Amino acid sequence: MTQLFRAMRLYGNIVLLLLAATVLGITAYFASIFLPNIRHDFSIFSLIVPSLTIVFILIGMQWSTPRTEAIFLFILGVLWLAQAAWTTDILGSLQCDSLTNEQLPTKTGTISERSWCYEMRVVQAFSWMIFCLYAIFLWILIALTSRAKALGRPYAWAEPIVELPWFGQWPGYPEGGQFAYPAPYGYPGMPMGGYAGTQIAPGYVVQQNPGHSVVIQPGINGQPPTVTQVPSGM
Repeated sequence: MTQLFRAMRLYGNIVLLLLAATVLGITAYFASIFLPNIRHDFSIFSLIVPSLTIVFILIGMQWSTPRTEAIFLFILGVLWLAQAAWTTDILGSLQCDSLTNEQLPTKTGTISERSWCYEMRVVQAFSWMIFCLYAIFLWILIALTSRAKALGRPYAWAEPIVELPWFGQWPGYPEGGQFAYPAPYGYPGMPMGGYAGTQIAPGYVVQQNPGHSVVIQPGINGQPPTVTQVPSGM
């Protein structure tokens, strides 16, 4: 991936981790005072969703491909949508500031319904926010991967996600490596350095020489690709 995409992905994961950890802390408190007999379905579900989110984010930061990341983004987005909708259904049109001395039963006593309402509003707002972020991230991932395929990376969905470029950049390793495509996308017998290549900018039209084939190799670290004219007999 380019350095810009690496930074953007890291910042996005940090935001998701902070939001999910906040929801997990609140719902863990609810579980400690309600389980096992009060609001058990919602309490268990609201613990599973942020926990899975944190685990998947930590795994994805170590290794991921666009294909697996898209699956994770879709599944987690659906789970957060379900949690946001469930929280909204529980609260309904309840106005927290209109509550005064109402109490909710817990497994050991009671709790102020007003404080519970405010904390549930936080869970509701963060759940909707996380769902919207996952929908945006999934759209960005699909757009960047499709763009990488159009720029000469036919295996972009299966490659490590570290090779994806950001908008306006070209695919390639930031450390200077290059992905080696198997035949027929490459020319194993072509001597290295035997034919001079030129970098092209977006919108440039390549004029193919008579009797030559055009070989386009992805650039490195977001640079434009290199175009080489190879005699057809090679």
